Amino acid sequence: MGVTVKWLGHSTFALDVDGHPVLFDPYLTNNPLAAAAADELDAEMICVSHAHGDHTGDVISIAKRTNALVICNFEMANYFEAKGVKHTHGMNPGGKHSFEFATLKWTIAHHSSSFPDGTYGGQPNGFVFMAHESGKNIYFAGDTSLFLDMQLIGKMGIDLAMLPIGDNFTMGPEDSLEAIGYVRPKYVMPMHYNTWEPIAQDGGAWANQVSNETSATPIVLDPGGTFTLE
Repeated sequence: MGVTVKWLGHSTFALDVDGHPVLFDPYLTNNPLAAAAADELDAEMICVSHAHGDHTGDVISIAKRTNALVICNFEMANYFEAKGVKHTHGMNPGGKHSFEFATLKWTIAHHSSSFPDGTYGGQPNGFVFMAHESGKNIYFAGDTSLFLDMQLIGKMGIDLAMLPIGDNFTMGPEDSLEAIGYVRPKYVMPMHYNTWEPIAQDGGAWANQVSNETSATPIVLDPGGTFTLE
């Protein structure tokens, strides 16, 4: 069936994975680029990279309403459970686990991680999402700087990489080009940019650089736009 990806602004994605609704880092409420409201979204699975409010803002409300499984690191799983989320699965870097319709491998990310109330959120992470039926592999880098071990992630055979390009808090466009060289995805999609002035970037200029300097095909979506991996 394939995997359809909808960018909802910032680092929030809604995926249809072989007929299963999945969310990555849902942050819609107070997100100036949000292309949907939190109460409009369905989810069987919610994957969360780290604890900052611009990545976890709507996790609890969506998980309670939809009964979705929340997959995140161990500390965050404990936090969400304490807040009333019924179904969580904690992971940590290097770990891999097979779920109903996808296998996830948790990866490192270089960033910070705490909840808006100051609670420690464990290590920040990225993950490789491997869809069972379609066989598509998606690397969601989370908020991170460039790191050399991205070369190991590339060995997994990545169909689509989602990389931050905003700079200031994460890698910027220049380092993202280096990351693309390490990961070697077929397609690459920018995230964590243009939400606020400190992370403003020109997505079109970035796409031209990707096309000219890497082997990946850039996919730059407007908030609400979709792309299908077939």
